Amino acid sequence: MPKQKITKEMVVNAAFQLAREGGMEQVLVKNIAARLGCSVQPIYSCCRNMDGLRRDVYARVRRFVGERLSQEQYGPESFQAVGRACLQLAKEEPQLFKLFILCPREGVSGLEDLCREASDPRLDEAIAGELGLTEEDARRLHINMIVYTVGLGAIFSTAAPGIPASDIFSWQQTAYQAFLAQIKGGKQP
Repeated sequence: MPKQKITKEMVVNAAFQLAREGGMEQVLVKNIAARLGCSVQPIYSCCRNMDGLRRDVYARVRRFVGERLSQEQYGPESFQAVGRACLQLAKEEPQLFKLFILCPREGVSGLEDLCREASDPRLDEAIAGELGLTEEDARRLHINMIVYTVGLGAIFSTAAPGIPASDIFSWQQTAYQAFLAQIKGGKQP
């Protein structure tokens, strides 16, 4: 039987699956080699170092999450749908949610930077149109909901035996209504 040629893509895919199942702590050369059914040598040949491989895994996580959330972004109540999808991700893919939230983010020096970096840039415009807000108010609502949803998602993804999804979604909806009322009432959240 001929030897299988191990490619960088195969290594990154295996590392991604390991991270998905057990967190970045599982992304070890020996675990990747075992997943691919090879020695550690091909892993070292494909990847210069583990930091680079981890960056590739984080990039893959961000693409995965972005693709998953983008499915919700442009329909009726799209903003709320994205928030619910984010919490659903925390429940269904807790390791990927944690990796997405904790991945290094270069060039982020404030919450507005985080909002721009973590979201589709057209979302604030869509929120403004959907809710009859200015883009500035839509961005404030968006930032508030990112912070709140990330907090809920962190709790949701780590709580054992688990919090009912209906409770988490209810808290998120209550926060959304409060932030929106505050913005529409002219108060700074």
